[in-house]
Amino acid sequence: MNRSAALPIILICLGSVWFLKSTSLLPDTSTLLTLLLTAAGIVLLIIDGFNKSTLITSPLLVYAGGAIYLYDHYGLYASHLVSLGMVLAGLLMLIARSPQIPERSRKYWPKQDND
Repeated sequence: MNRSAALPIILICLGSVWFLKSTSLLPDTSTLLTLLLTAAGIVLLIIDGFNKSTLITSPLLVYAGGAIYLYDHYGLYASHLVSLGMVLAGLLMLIARSPQIPERSRKYWPKQDND
């Protein structure tokens, strides 16, 4: 019988996070979320390459991480950060309309037959 390893992996992850948090080795939640969002934006750009999709999503993930950090550590207003994020998203969407920026590659998607 082949059993799933999901439960042991979840227990290891939760136990590790709990241990790091109780020993104060884990950074604050906002700092950790900032690092994760920023890393996700960078990794997405590396994995998927530069295209219309990553031109928008990668900088917005990095911005979201920075906005959370600024909100939590410096007390900036959420309305200011969200409105600036909307302006950034709009600018990135306008830039992505340029014909010089490549479309998203289909190397990860299986080919579909149009029979």
